[in-house]
Order: sequence, then structure tokens, then C-alpha cells
Amino acid sequence: MMNSLKINDLLEIPVSEVHFQFGRAGGPGGQNVNKVETRVELYFDVGHSPALTEEQRVLLIQSLGSKIDRGGYLRIVSRESRSQWKNREHATNKFIALLAKALTPKKKRRKTKRPAAAVESRLENKKRRGELKRQRGKHPS
Repeated sequence: MMNSLKINDLLEIPVSEVHFQFGRAGGPGGQNVNKVETRVELYFDVGHSPALTEEQRVLLIQSLGSKIDRGGYLRIVSRESRSQWKNREHATNKFIALLAKALTPKKKRRKTKRPAAAVESRLENKKRRGELKRQRGKHPS
């Protein structure tokens, strides 16, 4: 088993900081649903994790704010499979992907100028359309 989860080149989170809870999942599975705890909940304390720098913590709280509770815990649930082990792997992969995406720097949007030809074309179309409408109102007497 791994000792840490590699998020990106700058961040590895020790497995000891990630906690799992198991429960019974609904849905198909027959008697298995009533007996086996296959649903997996992964918890990670974003607010107090020693693996995160203050900058990373702020980035995660900003981008994953809706997924983090008041206590500062990120919660990920997986119940796709009938196997607890597969759900645990799925939740872990989901966690890694979520953190990696949240920590990638966002590209700043550069303002672009509308080409002069496009502006000219638009104005020309407006003039033509206006002229057409003016022509409609005139009735020969």
C-alpha cells in the first residue's frame, strides 16, 4: 500500500491524513445491500492539513468551497460499485483529480479587440435593415 497520494509535482498527501468511513449503499445488489457496507466516504481536513502550504489551502478553499464543510473537511462519497475496495479506489482517484484540478493555476483571460472590419460590417447591416424598414412605411398615394 502507498504511504502518500501524489497530487502533483509539488504536493503529496500522506495516507494518514485521509480518513475513510463505510456505510450501506442503496440500489441494486440484492441481499448484499443489506449486509455489506460498500459505500465509501473519504474525509480530508483541508483546514488543518500539515501537508498543505497556506497558499494551497487558500486555493482549495476558494475553488472547492461548496464541497468543504464548516469544520474544514472535504468529503467525497463513492458508491458506484458493489465492492468496498473498488469504491475506496474510486473515491481516492476522485480526490486526487479534484485536488489536482483545484491547484492548477487558472489562465488569465486576455481582452481582445473586435476587428474594425467586423464593426464596419455590423453597422452596414444595421443601416441596410433600417432603410428596408423605412421603405415599408411609405405608401404611394
